[in-house]
Amino acid sequence: MSRLARIVAPALALLAPLGLPFVPAQAATDVQVVTSPGGITAWLVEEPSIPMVAIEITFKGGASREPDDKVGVTSFLSTMLDEGAGELESAAFSARADQLALKYGFEAGRDSFSVSARMLSETRADSVELLRSALVEPRFDPEPLERMRATILANLREAATDPQAILARTWREAMFGDDPYARPLEGTPESVAAIGAEDLRAAREWALNRSRMAIGVVGDITAEELGPLLDRLLGDLPNAPWEPLGPAELAADRSLEVVDFDIPQSTASFVQEGLARDDPDFIPAYVMNHILGGGGFTSRLTEEVREKRGLTYGVYSYLAPYDRAALMAGGVSSANDRVAEAIEVIRAEWARMRDEGVSEEELDAAKRYLTGAYPLRFDANAKIAGQLAGLMEEGFTPDYLTERNGLIEAVSVDDIARVAGRLMDPDRLKVVVIGQPEGLPPADQPAD
Repeated sequence: MSRLARIVAPALALLAPLGLPFVPAQAATDVQVVTSPGGITAWLVEEPSIPMVAIEITFKGGASREPDDKVGVTSFLSTMLDEGAGELESAAFSARADQLALKYGFEAGRDSFSVSARMLSETRADSVELLRSALVEPRFDPEPLERMRATILANLREAATDPQAILARTWREAMFGDDPYARPLEGTPESVAAIGAEDLRAAREWALNRSRMAIGVVGDITAEELGPLLDRLLGDLPNAPWEPLGPAELAADRSLEVVDFDIPQSTASFVQEGLARDDPDFIPAYVMNHILGGGGFTSRLTEEVREKRGLTYGVYSYLAPYDRAALMAGGVSSANDRVAEAIEVIRAEWARMRDEGVSEEELDAAKRYLTGAYPLRFDANAKIAGQLAGLMEEGFTPDYLTERNGLIEAVSVDDIARVAGRLMDPDRLKVVVIGQPEGLPPADQPAD
């Protein structure tokens, strides 16, 4: 059995009785590292039994590279690439995609810009041509540009009164200050209003720069066929070397912050330093976080905040290793008169993890879940393509696919104790609350 097959096969056995879609076992062949004649590299899993191909492309950089006066231009670009390209205006482009049964998507992130596509084998050549035109020859015509601008501005107006959006904006600004990570991905009403076609063309030049690119491909295509396809699809994109920004500095001020908002239930975010993805302690931290708040109903935070005290319907924590900063964060919602107690319990659990670590029973349960659930990330072609591109982007080799569960299994209680000592300090938590919480310092001013 191949390396990837050993990962995927257990998931197939779980999914088959449920009638859920999955990649047939014979599709789970070894990952091939393919380099095109033009020098473009991709990871490929061949699966000829399903007549389709899934492609995931990640361009490094993302919204962090936006000019200060063009905040939101990367997100704007993601909405415009299929609004007409080459000789096809917006409606004609959509009609052609429907005719080919081509499914695609463009997404702007803080550190990357991603392109996803699924195409049938019988229309693959024409689908590649259409997708290429969107990437290489977008039109940015006035009518769709103004239509998409109106949509973005409507979303921004809605976000201005949405408690979750206000909360996210507040903690990002508090933690990142003037760094690009603090900016709203969709921009501001002022910046979006000022973005024109020339700005979008300029953004395409750096957002779709193939000098820093990761590609995962899964489906009915051979390595010999994939190379020329990559050159045709991506070969005419910009290929200019560029230097990423330096590390983002996190603010030292970790005082509690309250945003006044007239809602019956307060919502809180808590944020602190995390670990970079290439840190040797990342895997132990990942397991630790699962036990603390990443494991849903089995986590300590759920047990202490929800089950024992009934303070919330949901509480969670997670690791967020951005390219230029690593965070450990989480959230909770609770009634205004109980959110202060919920925050107090969360801080206590932060300290308990630091001081006591975890038990062997907790660690064994976390390992069983994390290793058993991993194959479910590979139950469809598009998911596999996304995993391949993600691992390639993060600098791994294909061997990580088989090594990952072993790394989880190797984590010990001593490893958890070490990483908890590095990370877990309730005094380093930046807590931001939106609502009208009782028992917390009042907000300086109401939300906009």
